[in-house]
Amino acid sequence: MFRDEDELDAALSEPTPGVIEALARSPGDVVLLGAAGKMGPSLARMARRAADVLGDRRRVIAVSRFSGGGEEAFTAHGVETLRCDLLDEAQLAALPDAPNVVYMPGRKFGSTADASTTWAVNCYLPALVCKKYRTSRVVAFSTGNVYPLTPVESGGPTESDPPDPVGEYGMSALGRERMFEFFSRTLGVPVSVIRLNYACDLRYGVLVDLARKVFAGEPVDVSMGHFNTIWQGDANAMTLRAFEHAAVPPRVFNVTGPEVLAVRSVCERFGELMGKPVRFTGTEAATALLSNAAGAYASIGPPRVPAGRLVEWVADWVARGGRLLGKPTHFETRDGRF
Repeated sequence: MFRDEDELDAALSEPTPGVIEALARSPGDVVLLGAAGKMGPSLARMARRAADVLGDRRRVIAVSRFSGGGEEAFTAHGVETLRCDLLDEAQLAALPDAPNVVYMPGRKFGSTADASTTWAVNCYLPALVCKKYRTSRVVAFSTGNVYPLTPVESGGPTESDPPDPVGEYGMSALGRERMFEFFSRTLGVPVSVIRLNYACDLRYGVLVDLARKVFAGEPVDVSMGHFNTIWQGDANAMTLRAFEHAAVPPRVFNVTGPEVLAVRSVCERFGELMGKPVRFTGTEAATALLSNAAGAYASIGPPRVPAGRLVEWVADWVARGGRLLGKPTHFETRDGRF
């Protein structure tokens, strides 16, 4: 259990031996583009801590518009920050070069209401970044939303299964991958693509969404009856280890936990842990948005935190009134409209 956010952030950013070894084999500065989101601060801090262990004096630089501030979350731990509107080509061109680039920008919520902006961020921007960082290794974030809803008993698609996204956000996310693939092939940019399926750091995530409802006595809709999730510290580690696997054409990794979790069972467990009755609505569908990351574990490491332990951490955090980000995942959406 974690007493406070300082202890939580320290755990989220602790580099594994595999991360340290991977960065040792991927020398040079690390630039994280679009780093001000939910995952960026702990990912940047993990890279910084690994670099400090190596003692190679590389820079770790977080780039974002920082329109809401937040630089202190990086600078307090030795990560440099730069303000940049990445869609402004002059500002992008002025960014420092670096051998290692993490690409994190993405637009999901609001995609239905303003589809053109979503496509600009998710498809046009990757083209600009590939041209700017054509001599770098790039680890590019994508999403499990490039996959269709699949039968629960299948365990979810693997990286070799064809994408078939539902809705405009998912389609634009696949477009992002295709841009990285095109420029990887034409410019020789080595890329790893991270298809992340629901990271959880106790302040946000599918488990947090469910725990908050149980604790508040709200009914839980089980129509999207199953899901995958992963401790964000493990997702951070897998992301940084992907640098040494960047390839032409891109290498794709599903990044999520190994368990297919049932919403009903997880909420019943939350009810036990928090001493709350649980109410459900709806009926579980035979399909869900899932992905199978078993193939990635041999290359970029398996998760260290099992789902059962993560459920216990979330229950304790929510019940004690730990700070939440107030950013629901909307994982229950089945029509791809965000």
